[in-house]
Amino acid sequence: MENKTFITAEEVANELNISKPFAYKIVRQMNDELSKKGYITIAGRVSRQYFSEKFYGLVQAQGQ
Repeated sequence: MENKTFITAEEVANELNISKPFAYKIVRQMNDELSKKGYITIAGRVSRQYFSEKFYGLVQAQGQ
């Protein structure tokens, strides 16, 4: 089963056309921000919704 809740650093690299090491740095930074807000994070992955909000200003409706 494919998990669409999280985006991996590799997917971030492909989406933004950047290197994998830089994508991991971005994912770490976003996870640090989420952690400070009290959210539980997973190394190497970040919420797809949070990624969209940070990079594209998109806020997805719940359930989509």
